[in-house]
Amino acid sequence: MEPTSLPDPGVPAGNSSSVAQETFRVLLGVTGSVAALKLPLLVAELLKIPGLEVKVVTTERAKHFYNAQEIPVTLYGDEEEWQLWKGRSDPVLHIELRRWADLMVVAPLDANTLAKVANGICDNLLTCVIRAWDLSKPLLFCPAMNTAMWEHPITARQVEQLKGFGYTEIPCVVKKLVCGDEGQGAMAEVWTIVERVKGILEEREVPRQS
Repeated sequence: MEPTSLPDPGVPAGNSSSVAQETFRVLLGVTGSVAALKLPLLVAELLKIPGLEVKVVTTERAKHFYNAQEIPVTLYGDEEEWQLWKGRSDPVLHIELRRWADLMVVAPLDANTLAKVANGICDNLLTCVIRAWDLSKPLLFCPAMNTAMWEHPITARQVEQLKGFGYTEIPCVVKKLVCGDEGQGAMAEVWTIVERVKGILEEREVPRQS
């Protein structure tokens, strides 16, 4: 894991200069689903895309499922939000991150954070970034939860609420879950998420090697 530092806002992706087209910045959010086990793999696969820069925002519960030493990019959590702000003139991390990123991907999005985002709750770094997100930029979310939680009637309503905000769902899939149940609720495969990111880069005509 890289040492903590403020993100460099750089040049807005919409700028027509060649400098703006060299890097596409992805902010990857991770929440407390067991699918967070896939974070190292997802980061590694995203970093294979030429011109892509990745930073990670994690909830505290998500830390239970991965080893931070296996994450080769800057990792931000609630502690960093408060450590980096000491006084009125200091930058606010969740605002700096929303300025920095061209795209946000929340993978996995657990049931708890889904409910928070759908209702506008912002009680940690990740949900503050999402609440402050620039809606002119894409945000992809990848639900992940137990089948019984997925099938609860409120889940569909909350997913539709997020889509109503302009966010894009990468649907969960049917498979045998870690808890032993089999059914809908597993996070989309890493390759599916990576392909969606590639698709956004292609739509925005960000230069990439073939």
